[in-house]
Formats: sequence, C-alpha cells, structure tokens
Amino acid sequence: MSAAASVDEGVRKGTLVNLVTRGARVAAVLGITTLVARVSPQAQGTFALFTSVEGLLLALVSGFGIALARRVSHHGEQPRGWVGAMVLALAGFGLLAGAVLWAVSAFGPAAYRWLWLLAVAAPLLLLSPNLAGWWLGQGRMVPMSRVSLAPPCLALALLAVVWALGRGGVPQVLAAWVGAKLLVALVLLGLFRRGDRLGRPDFAALRADTAFIVTIGVTNLIGLANYRVGLFVVEHVRGLADTGVYSIAVVVAELLWFVSGSLTQAVYARIGTPDADLAANTTVRVVQLGVTALLLAAPLLWLLAALLLPRVLGPAYAGSLLPLALLLPGALLFGGASAFSAYFTNHVGRPQVPAQVAALSLLVNGLLAWTLVPRLGTAGAALAASAAYTVSVVVLAGCFASAVGWPLRRVLWPGPALARDLRLVFARRRR
Repeated sequence: MSAAASVDEGVRKGTLVNLVTRGARVAAVLGITTLVARVSPQAQGTFALFTSVEGLLLALVSGFGIALARRVSHHGEQPRGWVGAMVLALAGFGLLAGAVLWAVSAFGPAAYRWLWLLAVAAPLLLLSPNLAGWWLGQGRMVPMSRVSLAPPCLALALLAVVWALGRGGVPQVLAAWVGAKLLVALVLLGLFRRGDRLGRPDFAALRADTAFIVTIGVTNLIGLANYRVGLFVVEHVRGLADTGVYSIAVVVAELLWFVSGSLTQAVYARIGTPDADLAANTTVRVVQLGVTALLLAAPLLWLLAALLLPRVLGPAYAGSLLPLALLLPGALLFGGASAFSAYFTNHVGRPQVPAQVAALSLLVNGLLAWTLVPRLGTAGAALAASAAYTVSVVVLAGCFASAVGWPLRRVLWPGPALARDLRLVFARRRR
C-alpha cells in the first residue's frame, strides 16, 4: 500500500470511528432529551438552557485542549509538565466560574435556578474535554471516542433506573448529567497519572501558550454563543415553553454537524502538518466532501423529524418543524466551517481569524434574532441563525483562499478531488 493510500485509509477509519461515536453519543443525548421533553416543553427549555450555559463554560476553556493537541501534532512533544499545569489551572478557573454560576442561580431569573449544580461540578467538569487533546494531537480517535461517549451513556443509564422507579424529573436529569461527567473526569485523571501523561506542573510552558489558549477560548465561546443566542432570546421574549420547542429544532439541525465534524476531527493532525500544500488540499477536500454529504442528508433529516417528533415527543413539538426547515440550509453550509477553522488554528497558528469571523456571525445572529423573534417567534430565531451561518462560511472561505493564494472558485467549486473522494466512499460501501 502506498503512503498516500495508507493516509487515506487512516482518515477513512478515523472518520468512521468518529461517525459511530458521535452517532452513539447523539443517540444517548437524544434519549435524555426525549425523557425531558415528554415531561413538558418547559422542562425541555430548562434542560436546554442548562446545557447551553455548560457549553459556554466549556467553550471558554477549550483552548487548553487545542493547545495540547497542537503541541503533540505540530511540535511532536509529550508535554507531561504542561498537562500538570493545565489541570491545576482548570481547577482554579472552575472555582471562580462556580462562584459566578452560584450567584446567577441564587439571584438570577428562575429559568437558571439549577445552575448551582454546575457551580459545584465546575472544578472537575472542565478537565475531560481538554485532556482528550492529547489523543486529538496523535490522531487517535478510539480513546477520544470513549471520553466523548461515556458521560451521556452513563447519564442515560442512571436516568433509566430513576425513571423506572417513577422519580423522573428535571432535578434528577440535571444531577445525572453532571454526575456522569464528574465520574468520567475522575477516571480520566487516574488514567493520565498511571499512563505517565501527568507530570510535575510546568507553568512556564503553559504561560508560553497563554495568548493562543485565550484566543481559542474566546473564538469557541463566540462560536457557541452564535449557536445558542437564539435560545436565550426566545426564552427572554417568549418564555420557557417556546424555548423548549425551539431547542428541539436546534438539536435536530445540529445533527448534521456530526458528519462534517467527524471528518474534520479525523484529519485534524493532518491539517496541522507543517506541509503547507498538504494542509491546504486536505482542508478543501474535507470542506467539499462534508458539505456534499450534508446536502444529501438535510432533506432526509427534516422528513424523519416530521415523522417522529410529534409522535415521540408530543403534539407540541410539531411547532419545531418550521424553524427546523429554516435552520437546515445555514446548518449544512456551516458544516464547512470546522475544517477552515482547523486550518487557521492548527496549521497556521492564527486562531484570531476564525475568532473574528465568529464574532461577525454572532453580531449578525444577535441583531437579527432581537429583531425577528418578537415578530416571528421561533421562526425568526431560525432565520437569524441560518443567515449568520451562511455569512460566516463565505467569509471564512474568502480568508482561506487569500491565505493560501488560491482563487475563491478553487475553494468553493467542486473539482476532481471531490469526485475521487466520493468514488472512494462508495467503493468502500460496496465491499
């Protein structure tokens, strides 16, 4: 087997592992969501806001995991002391964040009263996704998949027992969700210590990456806020029930991204290579193949949602179908953004580029949502998000083309590489 064929085979296997993992994770999360949503739209709204705040907190510190992956993939290091310093830094940040979350739960709006659970868990909650950066840098998808899959599966198993005992409700769901993540974090810390990946803290090495970590964290925070701003606006304007219904449209639309995200994650180390031509060509191949796959998947996803949501969750959730239809066009285009972001972050080392584009997208999304939600309700939030996603992908594609010195047409217009990739995919499926 040639070196190129070996690499493509590795990418294919890595992508398959990611797809299976993300599919299983999505199934577990959907199982939890189904339990909550069947209680009431208000309960689903509470769960959506809780997990959104958690996601924003994780996004803010996600630069640690990306910096770790870059040290492993781009610099070829085994940064044990760096990891030790990261663990202590995250624990300290978690304590500060926990104090803020407790204050919001105690003195903020009633919709956020359960945030005290996040406050208690924050010092450990931040560890697992960032420790997984070690394997991301190595391109090892199997251990990463275990870290990603374990918390929702554990939470779902706990909730199955609770529901069987007739004690299901929002508090039990949130406690199981947080408790499962704490357990995984403790196990992962133990594995890192036993595997000699956790060394004496090297704060000097960690400080050298401070600017990179902060930029990545702000970028991902803005990016996630871009996905969630509609939820917060809907809750403020329309209340928890509409938030619950709209959150289901968001959850279903974001299912598209586990296809493109799996592919990007599988080639993350390859995009981070110092070889500029390989990194650029890999990025374009991933963008084009991912968007093509989503073009095929989006209408099927909507039809499946139309068939299942009102029957499985209840008639109230038929109201999620219109916003879902409006979200899908922007979501499928946005599937290409992850590869562009990986290029600027891991190869070029300029995370400020996707950060600036994410800020533009958030601004567009927020302004449109505040304008449209009072008039159109959840459909207005969906239109705002779809427009913002489209703007961000077009701008990122332009930045990428400028960085590599290619015409924009070469980036956006399918070429022979896409045809070869599609033939490879279908050839593998026939075997």
